[in-house]
Amino acid sequence: MIVVIAPENDIPNEIEILNQLFQEGLEYYHLRKPSKDYKAHCDYLNKIDKQYHNKIVVHYHHELINDFNLKGIHFQEQKRIDNIDNPGRYFKSLNLFGKTISSSFHEPKDLEDCYFEFDYHLLSPVFSSLSKAGYNGRGFDVNAIDKIIIGMGGVTADNLVDFDTLGYNGVGILGGIWNNDTPVAVFKKIKLHFK
Repeated sequence: MIVVIAPENDIPNEIEILNQLFQEGLEYYHLRKPSKDYKAHCDYLNKIDKQYHNKIVVHYHHELINDFNLKGIHFQEQKRIDNIDNPGRYFKSLNLFGKTISSSFHEPKDLEDCYFEFDYHLLSPVFSSLSKAGYNGRGFDVNAIDKIIIGMGGVTADNLVDFDTLGYNGVGILGGIWNNDTPVAVFKKIKLHFK
C-alpha cells in the first residue's frame, strides 16, 4: 500500500504530476494543505480530474466528504485526541458510508492502545524525514501490532524492504516524491515493490 502525502505548500506543476501519479495507479492521496481554507480546498480538488477524486483522503475540512466523491478522511494526531471520546458526535454530519477513516500516530504504543478501529494508521518517523529537517527516525518495529500500519519517514525506493522487515503494510511518502526531479518515475519504482 502506498500513500502519497500532498506537499504542504503548492509546488509548480503539482496537479499535473498528481494526475500522472493517479494514471500510474496511485490509490491513496492524502490532501494535507493546512494553510488552505475550505474554498481553496474546493478549488484544488476541482483542478484534479474528477475520476480520481475517489482516491483522495482529506486531512482538513472533513465536510468536503459531503461535497466531493472522496476516498475518506484522515485525523491528524491532535484532532483524533480531541474527538476520539465521542466519535459519533463528530461523524454525525459527515456522509462516511463506504469511506475510509485513518489517523496519524507518533508512538506505536498509542496506536496499539487506540480502541477506535481506523481503516489504517500512519506511524512516523520510522526513518529520518526527507521533507522535515530534524525529524529523526526511530525505527519503530510494529510486527507485534495487529493493525494496518503505514510507515512514514525517510521512504525511498531503496529502503522498502526495511519497512517490510519492521512489519509495515505499506509506506507513506511525501519528500521522496515531491522533493524529487522525477516524481512519477520514483512512484513507479516504489509501486513495483508492492506488486
